[in-house]
Amino acid sequence: DKLSETIPVISRVIPTGKATVIDLYNAGGVPAVLGEMRDFLHRECLTVSGHTIGEIAALRRSSDHDTLTTVDAPVFKNGGIAVMKGNITPNGAICRTTTISEKIRRFAGPARVFNSDEEAHHAVVTGDIKSGDVVVIRYEGPRGAPGMREMMMTTDALVGIGMGQEVFVLTDGRFSGFTEGAAIGHISPEAAVGGVIAVVEDGDIIKIDIPGRTVNLDLPEEVIAARLAKWKLPLKRERGILGIYAKSALQAHLGAMIDDRVTEEEQVRREF
Repeated sequence: DKLSETIPVISRVIPTGKATVIDLYNAGGVPAVLGEMRDFLHRECLTVSGHTIGEIAALRRSSDHDTLTTVDAPVFKNGGIAVMKGNITPNGAICRTTTISEKIRRFAGPARVFNSDEEAHHAVVTGDIKSGDVVVIRYEGPRGAPGMREMMMTTDALVGIGMGQEVFVLTDGRFSGFTEGAAIGHISPEAAVGGVIAVVEDGDIIKIDIPGRTVNLDLPEEVIAARLAKWKLPLKRERGILGIYAKSALQAHLGAMIDDRVTEEEQVRREF
């Protein structure tokens, strides 16, 4: 988040713009990116080529500013990542800011809650989602999915029907660099471990403030606590490696990997 506040976006490759990776190659490729971003780099670092970052950065500058701009005239003055926190995501969430218009970077709307990407996608394509809604997709996190799969179906559908800047998507699932529209993902803790996202209900107001880096469920703490006290994990059986992962995966902010950490008691037991 700190780096994103200070490092500009200089590429217009999809989804930041309409250029392709072929356009980027023709503009000078990665060496040109390094050349334009040289003042932000550790130029003394050695690469696998045997040359330093600085030596490669000295080779090229962008030959097509419609595809790859300069840092003095960037596409965006700040990077494309914001780390969001609030009562719905106390351990953090990730927002791709460069695909969100300025006019909706402060947003509030009623929640429309779904327990899978498929359910949310169906609601979009059947016209059940309205402008101003906040689509909440849960049980798609590391343990819930299991596997924290990418939530592209719903966001792509919203963009496809022209509502990508009219509806926010919040999820404990994952987004990639090609996600378009207004979305906040990687919400931690996820629904499957009893995160607050698990008890959001249809019609609850969710407030989003991207400049302020906050996203909150607009309910009193005691109401949220009462809902969490009644919450139970929906029955979902997985076997094999997915079953192991569903039981032991770390949360998104810790890497979403299988938790293989050994407790002190376990270590003592193994030693003796």
